Amino acid sequence: MKYWLKIISIALLFTSQMVQAQTAETIIDAYEKTRGGKQKLLSIQSIVMQGSREMMGNEVAVTITKVNGKLSRNKFEMGGTNGFILLTDKEGWNYFPMRQQQPNKMSNEGVVAMQTELDIAGPLVNYAAKGYTALLVGKELAADGTECYKINLQITAGKEITYWINTSSYLLVQSTSIGKIFGVIKDDNRRPNKENTNQITAQKQQIIIYKDYKAVEGILYRLCLFYIPTPLSLYCNMNKLYRHFTRKYIEINII
Repeated sequence: MKYWLKIISIALLFTSQMVQAQTAETIIDAYEKTRGGKQKLLSIQSIVMQGSREMMGNEVAVTITKVNGKLSRNKFEMGGTNGFILLTDKEGWNYFPMRQQQPNKMSNEGVVAMQTELDIAGPLVNYAAKGYTALLVGKELAADGTECYKINLQITAGKEITYWINTSSYLLVQSTSIGKIFGVIKDDNRRPNKENTNQITAQKQQIIIYKDYKAVEGILYRLCLFYIPTPLSLYCNMNKLYRHFTRKYIEINII
């Protein structure tokens, strides 16, 4: 009996040490390796993605073009006219043809708030070198019931992104961002207009669910992104996802 008690005690101690050994750094490292490796992710200098998403109750074709650290262009067709959200490391513009007569220039604050959009690899990859800090909160179920590691990533003062990473696959399942968000309010049904397409809304939260990963040149990409309303209880009551973006074509390093 004493022998088996000793064996059990050693096993429990080993398990405890393994749990304690899990840190935000080791989990993010596993996430990077699962997606294809940190160096391969950081080697992406441009990307073009084509697909569709729901905008103002309609399914519209979308093309997203990014040049790492320099450009993010989101082009979409509405009512036979092309609209866009264009961001550089210095300036930004947006144009919603159904609601605007001409493009709006973003405020300086809006440009700063959206700079993570220029990061093709994503804020998690090589986060420490970017000056971000990560904290492992613990384990928590995502909105779809998947067991995940919950990690808070502090981007800048007042802006934080929380990630839910699958404890088995180490793929990203869900994220939320809290802080100042530029442009259209993403958790209500207001449509963009001249007054609200260039505003900063403090402490707004959006929840994104990631589905259907596919390898492109050895790197895993999320093909489907679903936006759900906040608070989260509203999603649970509706039992359906709010808005979505589906990627049908992805090509990297062609620019």
